[in-house]
Amino acid sequence: MSDRTQTARPLPSRKPCLTAVLRMAGLRPTRQRVALAELLFGGPHRHVSAEQLHGEANDASVNVSLATIYNTLHQFHEAGLLREVAVDASRSYFDTDTSDHHHFYVEDEQRMIDIPAASVEFKSLPQAPRGMVVSHVDVVIRVRKQQG
Repeated sequence: MSDRTQTARPLPSRKPCLTAVLRMAGLRPTRQRVALAELLFGGPHRHVSAEQLHGEANDASVNVSLATIYNTLHQFHEAGLLREVAVDASRSYFDTDTSDHHHFYVEDEQRMIDIPAASVEFKSLPQAPRGMVVSHVDVVIRVRKQQG
């Protein structure tokens, strides 16, 4: 009977893939963009604020300012890599799931929960202003923990 020990192999880096994704989106894959993309897209879909991502970047020893985080999130959004969900005039979350869907906003926890698009039905939508078309509909339903 042999005693074999297995050594843990590190997971392969996603950098080459993310570099290609950034290039295809028309963005130059700078060191900071690639590092932030790894943090954003390295796991399951999620919602993140700029402040949350800044904290994660600091924890991962990615030296980046909050202003750069905001700029990068907006660049990723404009390139179609993220979806921005505004919950009020001063707070936005960035969703890594860009498909059509809606959200619950848990006010007491300041977090977002996905709602499948098919779960929200509209009897009708108002006609778009002249010369415009509806590109998509975002529904944010605010919820809080029930008292008592």
